[in-house]
Amino acid sequence: MPILLFISLFTLLDFVLLFTIGSQIGLLTTLALVLGTGFIGLHLIRKEGVSTFARARQRMQVGEIPSQELLTGAALIFGGALLLAPGFLSDALGIACLLPNARQLLMKALTWVGLKTAAAKQHASNGESHQGWRQNSWQHSTQQRHSEQQDAPLEGEFISREDDARRR
Repeated sequence: MPILLFISLFTLLDFVLLFTIGSQIGLLTTLALVLGTGFIGLHLIRKEGVSTFARARQRMQVGEIPSQELLTGAALIFGGALLLAPGFLSDALGIACLLPNARQLLMKALTWVGLKTAAAKQHASNGESHQGWRQNSWQHSTQQRHSEQQDAPLEGEFISREDDARRR
């Protein structure tokens, strides 16, 4: 739900900014800028996409997983979609996704936000709630019983193969 709210507010702000700037600079200039950023975006996507695909292929030939190249490809697709959308705010974010240095800064920022979110979730599940405490204590007691059973000797009857052969 929060992501839907964010997308809606971003789109609304993008259109408000587009109409505000468009009323100041004129319709033809606004259309020329929107179309120009779209063509520049397509050119950057093609250029960066080919080099990213070549790097991914090299890493796969060496036997490595091209994880960085996959993230770069996702950023290129996202940036291209933003550049095709009409609006100056989406164009600015789209160009930031396409330029290598800006893309690295965005990825670092997203990684930092992701780590902060993961740390907050981990902190919330480390005994903050009563349910989490009960589940963790149950898991601990189950693991403790399992390790005790591995150390205990097995009880039962032992029949050797010779005894079994004599019985037949």
